[in-house]
Amino acid sequence: MHRNCRTKNNMPLQKTKLLLIDVARQLFAKKGFEYTTMNDIAEASGKGRRTLYIYFKSKDEVYSAVINGELQRISSTFLAVARKQLPPLEKLVELMFAHLSLMKEAVERNGNLRAEFFRNIWQVERVRKKYDKKERDIIAKTLEDGQREGIFDIENIDLYTDIIQGCARGLEVPYIYGRVGTGMNIGITRPIVTNILRKALGRERNIIIP
Repeated sequence: MHRNCRTKNNMPLQKTKLLLIDVARQLFAKKGFEYTTMNDIAEASGKGRRTLYIYFKSKDEVYSAVINGELQRISSTFLAVARKQLPPLEKLVELMFAHLSLMKEAVERNGNLRAEFFRNIWQVERVRKKYDKKERDIIAKTLEDGQREGIFDIENIDLYTDIIQGCARGLEVPYIYGRVGTGMNIGITRPIVTNILRKALGRERNIIIP
């Protein structure tokens, strides 16, 4: 009873914090991080500076919360892809495309935040760590499933996981800016990625790709 009461009492606080984060995200997207002030966030939210500083000590803290919120959205969708009942190779391809598409959606959705997203890469990296760990575990589990089923032929799952995740991350910026991925909608990119992964991971005669 006491726990439920406490949870209900905290709900308005959580709603206020989420409101402040979303208002900040929209301001960062419109004006950019550099040209957005704490006063701007306080005024746009209608909550005032005193309320804003209850939740955040600085604009950098607000920025971290915005990036964290975007990564939570990405992580939730990525986990939904991971739960699909697919053959290991097909799932691995789906995961790579989900990673790139979700990152692109998050950056494009935030307009001018795109510049800060990459300019403040050290800060983004700090926030990303726990989400990258979840993604890494999902990739490793997919590789383990493929190895167990006799589809993949890999010597070191940890090393392969690091390489696959590193490749996906390395493609983020060129993918977001349209320098790779042309033709994905007409089915050109996916077979190429599938073929690369099949040759890198599989016992080819045992792998049948529809």
